[in-house]
Amino acid sequence: MTVEMIRVFFGWCTLLNWGIMIIYFMFITLGRSWTYRMHGKMFDIPPEKFGKIHYQILGGYKVAVFVFNLVPYLVLCIIA
Repeated sequence: MTVEMIRVFFGWCTLLNWGIMIIYFMFITLGRSWTYRMHGKMFDIPPEKFGKIHYQILGGYKVAVFVFNLVPYLVLCIIA
């Protein structure tokens, strides 16, 4: 496996994870009532905490994508 293959791998991982974040964001913003009904039934989440919980999830996911996908991709772009 070459450095170029690993760089391409991290690039695709970053793009796919950003796509997942965008879809998640769309569900939370555009389909808020539908998403709340589904999660409210499963986990008994009060409406006041629904936004905060999903905001924290999205923030944590974003940090993980930066640390584990984007930063290695950028480092490989710099050194290769």
